[in-house]
Amino acid sequence: MRVGGARVKVVIEVIGLTALGWEELPDRLRTLVRRAEVVLGSPRLLDLVPPFPGQQRLPWPSPLRPGLPDLLDGLSGRPVIALASGDPLVAGIGSTLIELLGRDRVRVHPAVSSVALARARMGWSGESVQVVRLGDDVDLLRRWLSPGCRLIVLSRDAGSPDAVARLLVEAGFGASRLTVLSDLGADTASRMDTTADAWLGTAPALNLVCLECVGEAWSLVPGLPDEAFDHDGQLTKRDLRASALAHLAPQPGQLLWDVGAGAGSIAIEWLRSHPSCQAVAVERDQQRVKRIEANARRLGVPGLGVVHGEAPAELVGLPQPDAIFVGGGATAEVVDACWSELPTGGRLVVHAVTVETETLITERWRRLGGELTRIGVERLERIGGHHGWKPSRAVVPWSVSKP
Repeated sequence: MRVGGARVKVVIEVIGLTALGWEELPDRLRTLVRRAEVVLGSPRLLDLVPPFPGQQRLPWPSPLRPGLPDLLDGLSGRPVIALASGDPLVAGIGSTLIELLGRDRVRVHPAVSSVALARARMGWSGESVQVVRLGDDVDLLRRWLSPGCRLIVLSRDAGSPDAVARLLVEAGFGASRLTVLSDLGADTASRMDTTADAWLGTAPALNLVCLECVGEAWSLVPGLPDEAFDHDGQLTKRDLRASALAHLAPQPGQLLWDVGAGAGSIAIEWLRSHPSCQAVAVERDQQRVKRIEANARRLGVPGLGVVHGEAPAELVGLPQPDAIFVGGGATAEVVDACWSELPTGGRLVVHAVTVETETLITERWRRLGGELTRIGVERLERIGGHHGWKPSRAVVPWSVSKP
């Protein structure tokens, strides 16, 4: 099979290690390690296994995913061992290798994962816990913050507990119970219990953070309050946003284009619907681009891709979307370009706020079908000593699925 353009025939045995490393490996796995011509792993894991004569020991490339194809192609036909921490399929290298090589070329031998050890220490059942891999961006944690939620955060390094504690305080979750478990499974294992706002400690490099969340959070249901977003008025308002997302119908793993993104609210709420969803926001105004990026971080979806430029030119070369929202600059060229990029079954939603755009989408509706609606929202406001209904500008959404 080919990986990144290279033909790869290597079969990899992925062996999970506990903190005790070689000492806890059963004989059959020790034999695999001894016979391997190549052993791959992080420097920490390589240090847990003794070297054997004639054996090549290689660290993972950095960055990992772009460098893997060339590394693996150079190992074709040789017995290879990859060392992982705990269960290689729990936010580990095992999943990445299977994705690249296929299941028939990767054999996984798990150990007890750090997550399982942490749940045992905390007395938490598996179904009551959400596992979050911190990676390079602590803002990923924000999406999961909700009252009473239990989180196990897989740390990156010794500074991760401090970064988590500061984020919790900033997000209004300073009263959350914070437990740092370090060196799980080793004789040096340790535990620190505190709250996020009282955290002053340091932790060993090998740690994870267990959280019991206390605070108030935004809902994951589409239709966040408008004040959740920093904006300059170019914002798809709450009621219209909820309607648009209902028609866009996000599904796990799918990709959205938010064209003329404004504050990025549609793309952000699409991403918040499921952690595997993806989105690209296209916006021509540089200041709005910065707002979109800040809004995405604050609402826990820092992975939102933001393209600075004007559609339809900036749509060329983007990965094919499963759904597209056009909220600003809905010209004939933009709408037609978006329609042509949609695959079969893809969804398109266009909002018209002017007569010209309404005429445009009405013509497309006659030709392509779908659903046209007219949404007018009125809000109760004070008029002197009384109250009255103040109407907002009506919007005409066109939603259509590609047959």
